[in-house]
Formats: sequence, C-alpha cells, structure tokens
Amino acid sequence: MSKTLLYGATKIDETNSAYAPIKSLAAFQWKNRVFILFADRDNARAARQENQLLSDRAALDERDIVVLKVSAGNVRPLFGAANGLDGEAIRHDLDGPEAGEFAAFLLGKDGTVKLKVSEPITSGELFAIIDSMPMRAAETLKPDK
Repeated sequence: MSKTLLYGATKIDETNSAYAPIKSLAAFQWKNRVFILFADRDNARAARQENQLLSDRAALDERDIVVLKVSAGNVRPLFGAANGLDGEAIRHDLDGPEAGEFAAFLLGKDGTVKLKVSEPITSGELFAIIDSMPMRAAETLKPDK
C-alpha cells in the first residue's frame, strides 16, 4: 500500500505547489478537513473505504471532516455538506488518479494535502494521523470541542 504523508515538514516551501491550498475545495478552507475518495471501476476499494469511514460518524464530526466521493466527474458528499463541486476540477487540482482508479486524499483545514493513499486506510489510522497534527491538538484544548 502506498501512503504519502505530507504534513510532517518542519519548514514549508511556500513556492512548492504541493503545499498550496486546493482551489477547487477552497470553500472548506479553515472550516473543515476534507477526505476525498476517488472511486475505482468496480468500486470495491471505494466501498470498503466508505464503509470504514462512515462507521464512526461521531469521530468524523468531532474532527470537522467532510467526506466526498468523486466518480465519473461527479462529486457526492458522503458525510457533511457540499454543493456545486466539480469532480474533474478536484481531480485536476489534486493530480488525482485516472477515472476509474482508486485513491484517497486528506486535506487539512489549511486547504493543503496532508495524506494521499492508493489503498483504503482504516478510520483508526486516519484519525491517528489527524490527531497528531498541531491544529487538531490545539482544537482538543478548546472547551467547545
């Protein structure tokens, strides 16, 4: 399985486009983390990923996560609200997989890619990654979270 964690840099090179906020998902910046799931042709891995994440909706809500599924250019919100999104623009901005291939991306609240996987990830792994991020650690200290 291929996992690429992108949040661990100690100094971010702001001229590197890998650290630029994703324009097609700018509506979520500073409000939500976004997990984008690109469906595979037979949808087996996408369905497995979807079931894994949606089994703990309270944890998704607690971490301000919106889950989106991109399939054949269409975007369907699986958890959280999302309207008027262009699946092809998201695929292009993320340098996502070809149509019919599986991949999943996690965007942080700053709008940048924090994780890219080519195989489904467990909700426990995903939540551990999010919980290790400095912004999430600060959120847990606030009394309203």
